[in-house]
Amino acid sequence: MQAESTEKGTAGDVIALPGILVDPLHQTAAATVGAMIRDGWGGPDICHTLYVATPHIETGGMSIILTGRESDYPPGILTVDIDSPGMLGFH
Repeated sequence: MQAESTEKGTAGDVIALPGILVDPLHQTAAATVGAMIRDGWGGPDICHTLYVATPHIETGGMSIILTGRESDYPPGILTVDIDSPGMLGFH
């Protein structure tokens, strides 16, 4: 969302990457993310990421956030540095 709002066509490039899954928000999730934005947790992209990265009954697990800024996320959020050996096929 953030990338496409900055440069047209970027979202298509991201979606084309293997292993990228964008979790849709159902009604309860949308209300929760809206409250997170209102309470100052960040913009829509950060709050959506934080929401889907926490365990929920409907997802059956916990998402992993692939990022270059692991320190930006609170404890309990599973992050992996995008430049880690083995990520994105690089060894």
